[in-house]
Amino acid sequence: MTHTKEHIVAQMKRIRLVPVYHTDDITEAKTVVDSCYGAGIRVFEFVNRSENALRTFAALQEHCQQYDDFILGVGTIFNVEDAERFYDIGAQFIVSPALVKPVAHFANQNDLLWIPGCGTITEVHEAKVLNTDFIKVFPANVLGTAFVKAVKSVLPKVNIMPTGGISPKKEVLDQWFDAGADCVGIGSKLFKNLEDEGSDALGKMLRHIQKMD
Repeated sequence: MTHTKEHIVAQMKRIRLVPVYHTDDITEAKTVVDSCYGAGIRVFEFVNRSENALRTFAALQEHCQQYDDFILGVGTIFNVEDAERFYDIGAQFIVSPALVKPVAHFANQNDLLWIPGCGTITEVHEAKVLNTDFIKVFPANVLGTAFVKAVKSVLPKVNIMPTGGISPKKEVLDQWFDAGADCVGIGSKLFKNLEDEGSDALGKMLRHIQKMD
């Protein structure tokens, strides 16, 4: 099922957590997605981080057809060629670690949600000029919550998703959302937590952050 940019943004802001994940093991990828879906996750970023990423993504995209409301996107996209390859096999959104203008133009031409990585106010402003609907503050563990607060003070309407080194602990998530984050992207630390504690713990975490104003 194809989802509009507006719907994806709304889901990100509603659920407030996007898992950021990579593996070359297709069976493992399917298991992780099933667990996340069962816990309430509806937007999921698969990372383009190996030569086999396209093959794994294609298998995962087919697996996700059973979930009409599940939105699968791809991250670590630095060029138009990769953006096009993943878009052609069903990527619903694209995430870049940096502000890559050619990828922005590709996304705009295809009415595709593009989320660029930004680390300065200048980059955030430029991303807005390029018509993006969500900003990825990256690397979040380096820039910190003060950066999110600063961005929101001068660009209050920008949607922000800090990503990189964020712990899934409640007190840490509270700090990011108190600073003005609209959503957080969490990678390896989230999946370590999922492995140790199961999808029930992930569901409890989601309920906690969705209650926050």
